[in-house]
Amino acid sequence: MTTAKPRVVAIMGPTASGKTAAALAIAQELPCEIISVDSALIYRGMDIGTAKPSADEQAAVPHHLIDIRDPAESYSVMQFREDALQLIQDIHARGKLPLLVGGTMLYFKGLRDGLDELPQADLALRAQLDMEATRHGMPAMHARLAELDPITAARLKPNDSQRIQRALEIIALTGKPMSELLARTPPATLPFELVSLALEPSDRSVLHDRIAYRFDQMLKSHPGLLDEVRALKSRPDLHPGLPSMRCVGYRQAWEYLDGVISEQELREKGIAATRQLAKRQLTWLRGMTDRIVVDCLAQEPSKLLLAKLR
Repeated sequence: MTTAKPRVVAIMGPTASGKTAAALAIAQELPCEIISVDSALIYRGMDIGTAKPSADEQAAVPHHLIDIRDPAESYSVMQFREDALQLIQDIHARGKLPLLVGGTMLYFKGLRDGLDELPQADLALRAQLDMEATRHGMPAMHARLAELDPITAARLKPNDSQRIQRALEIIALTGKPMSELLARTPPATLPFELVSLALEPSDRSVLHDRIAYRFDQMLKSHPGLLDEVRALKSRPDLHPGLPSMRCVGYRQAWEYLDGVISEQELREKGIAATRQLAKRQLTWLRGMTDRIVVDCLAQEPSKLLLAKLR
């Protein structure tokens, strides 16, 4: 006799799709706890630019994986997967439903599919690749990757510096193309049933309007995004190269405070970067063929999500 696997619900979606509000509404109807799936919400002192759930919202239902790292620290997909699996087990033991809520699709993928056996980063090699990229340009680095690993190069844009350099780093460290190493990784088997719900816009332009409005509110609020970044910038251990400071909005605010861009450019670049993030998130979601799509622009998306769950 087979025992049914316990259920876990994922609420995914692009930025500004209303994931937090929907999750909180569901938590009023079902006994659950929220596991944040967001690579920006992990950082302490980064509340405004990340649209972090407020103290009252976090008090209304237990939240996990928020404020677990200092902005000077890193947090890998492997660490997220280990933490999430343990939390899911603990929440089930308390007789509640785990709600995975967020938009960091790489975290979702790591949890669902497991992790590859690629080598850890080599800082000296990365510095060397950075110098070569500066000297020759990223298109030349992409062309080199196309010779060594055409499968990986075909799915990367010539200006995707981070992924191109990572692929070249793996070849240098292992002598094998990344595509070959990834093909060897067996799929993960999860000890639970994962129900994937996706909040997606029926009209992309309305989502774009939401993104612009939210970014404007971050700039206008008191304290606002600039106050937050000014405080972070005053720390001698933080710099623009850190993963925390590369988050959308923070990078542009740092450039403004450095005098590199104007106030108008801060707004334009911040909104454009957030829209690009939403576009990448939607592209990831389209690749998840088993997801259940709910229109995030509907009058009450949480009711539609609840109906799907029931």
